[in-house]
Amino acid sequence: MKSSPEVSSINQDALFLTAKATELFVQYLATYSYKHGRGKEKNALTYTDLSHTAEECETFQFLADILPKKILASKYLKMLEKEKRDGEVREDNDEAEEEEDEDKAVGDSVGS
Repeated sequence: MKSSPEVSSINQDALFLTAKATELFVQYLATYSYKHGRGKEKNALTYTDLSHTAEECETFQFLADILPKKILASKYLKMLEKEKRDGEVREDNDEAEEEEDEDKAVGDSVGS
C-alpha cells in the first residue's frame, strides 16, 4: 500500500486491518486446501493442493491465474502447437465463411 504513488498517507488502523484480513484469508485458503487436498495423507500442504483449490472451489477461482496447475514443459509446448494449429484452422474457416457471405450478397444483388 505504501508503494502506491496514488496513496499519500495510510491510517495505521487501516494498515493493521488490511494485514489482519490478509492473514485470515491466507489461513482460510491454507486450511481449506489442506482439508480438501492430499494434505491429510501426507501431513503437509503442497502447491498442488493450493492450485486444485483455486481451480475447483468457486470462492477461490479468482486465484486460478495466480496458482495454475503445474505441467511439464513438453506438455505446454504441445498445447501451444495445438492452439496454433487450431487458430490457423479457425482463421481459414472464418475466411471461407466471409467469402461465402460475400458470394451470397453478390448473388442476391444480381438476382434482384
